Amino acid sequence: MSNTDTDDPENTSLRTPIVAVLGHVDHGKTSLLDQIRGSAVIEGEAGAITQHIGATAVPLDVISGIAGELVDPNDFDLPGLLFIDTPGHHSFTTLRSRGGALADIAILVVDVNDGFQPQTIEALDILKRSETPFIVAANKIDTVPGWNPTEDAPIQETYENQSDRARGDVDQRLYEIIGELSDEGFSADLYWRVQHFQRNVGVVPVSAMTGEGVPDLLTVMMGLSQRYMREAMEIDVSGPGVGTVLEVKDEKGFGTTIDTVLYDGTIRTDDTIVVGGTTDPIVTDVRALLQPRPLAEIRTESRFEQVDEVGAAAGIKVAAPDLSEAMAGAPVRVVRDRDLNHVVDEVEAELANIAVDTEEQGVVVKADTLGSLEAMADALGEAEIPIVRAEVGDVAPRDVSVASTAEDPKQRVILGFNVDVLDDASHRADIDDVDLFTDDVIYQLVDEYETYVEEIERAQQDTVLENISRPARFRILPDHVFRQNDPAVVGVEVNAGTLKKNEYVVRFEGNDTKRVGELKGIQEQGEDVDEARAGNRVSVAIDGPTVGRQIHEDEELWIELPEKHAKILEQELAEEIPGDEREALNMYLERHRKRDPFWGK
Repeated sequence: MSNTDTDDPENTSLRTPIVAVLGHVDHGKTSLLDQIRGSAVIEGEAGAITQHIGATAVPLDVISGIAGELVDPNDFDLPGLLFIDTPGHHSFTTLRSRGGALADIAILVVDVNDGFQPQTIEALDILKRSETPFIVAANKIDTVPGWNPTEDAPIQETYENQSDRARGDVDQRLYEIIGELSDEGFSADLYWRVQHFQRNVGVVPVSAMTGEGVPDLLTVMMGLSQRYMREAMEIDVSGPGVGTVLEVKDEKGFGTTIDTVLYDGTIRTDDTIVVGGTTDPIVTDVRALLQPRPLAEIRTESRFEQVDEVGAAAGIKVAAPDLSEAMAGAPVRVVRDRDLNHVVDEVEAELANIAVDTEEQGVVVKADTLGSLEAMADALGEAEIPIVRAEVGDVAPRDVSVASTAEDPKQRVILGFNVDVLDDASHRADIDDVDLFTDDVIYQLVDEYETYVEEIERAQQDTVLENISRPARFRILPDHVFRQNDPAVVGVEVNAGTLKKNEYVVRFEGNDTKRVGELKGIQEQGEDVDEARAGNRVSVAIDGPTVGRQIHEDEELWIELPEKHAKILEQELAEEIPGDEREALNMYLERHRKRDPFWGK
């Protein structure tokens, strides 16, 4: 979308679609990117493929060279594809304005041997939420037993050359992936059978090792972009640049810089820019625009060359003052001939759009980008876990300070997605009794926390159960009076519940209870025991009554249940006590409620 309305075709240009690569760890995301880059380097003239900050641009003529007869450059007017180099959620969940993802289109990499894994499902959730079109690269077909590789060949050609057995094995694995996509709500098929790519997901069998299927992958990406995204790729080349922060990095000689993917307009040295910050938008002036030297790897290369101007779509490192508070995932906007306050308002509105709702009590959440912070907040919201503070960045001591103030011990917690824990924060957490959970799969992080909460609740319930009177109904056996008083010692049968020492004994008189004594001891076959369960016959010592006066043979007695204890048992712990104990509790409540309907409520 253009930044400024213009009818001048001279200023309108088609930008390169931005491609993100997602998938579970070890399924081959990086290998696939490396294969595409490697093929492009071999195919293109020197400098035909350009390395950007955090991205690699593969132009149309190079794609055509790799894809061979699959791609006729005359069918396309988009300039090629820009692959984001940092594969996975980090780049993909970095949101930009109007609720879209940073990427225009995505490749979901799935290992044909492993099928769907936790991060596969999570990636699909993100794709659904951002409504980003994608294709599936069914990777590692070369590892199928009996596969005979033809390096860099289109997949249909190499597929036809396989033995029946190898083809059958590949088919089975591909249809398992198609079935798993269906389970997640996506209609899918092998890409050459797909008629409508907007309604169905194309699955492209590939090998990141041998290059098989890579021509098809690039062909489908170009075809989808040309057919469905051409209008969205129209930008005003001379308009003020709009982009998203990929990473905030300290760069020797330049201070804090922002690795930015520009998706509209241009950015120039000396431009005033507005960048989303942790508290307020940052207004600063571009001191330098840095890009890697040709064909250099951005992740290892630190020698940059300075350029005066960059147009979308591109990855560029921006050096400017006051960027220490910039956030990964935040918007970057060039001001140029527009009103500064208006641009600041635009950035604030965009940040407000992805702000996380917080409450007075809850857990502290940290994530690597604004997009993943929002994805975390969505997942916690669905799990009904409140958030007290949510920020982009590594876990720092101040986060521990906030978590340590939680009233509920279950909320003395920090959940970190794809972030590091600073050493002093880890030390502080040990001192302040704050628990830290980190993971690079959102739903696993939520599961870990929920398991932790269940363990705490179980421990709390166990503690409560240990310190609470429990219902028990028992009968004095005829001819089992061993001592009449001081204390009375009688044989009893426990009908329901658990008899415990040092509890008060009551009898029902009408619908009220009257205390008759205290249970001082329990013996089973001559041995002292602490408790007796339903069905047991034991002898008990009851301090207080005299047999024949306050208590009698064949009489039913109860352990006294204070009203407060009865309420806790019924409302909070009913599922934690045995069925016979629940039955005794219900009988006890029923009798009292005939007299007082609100007893124990």
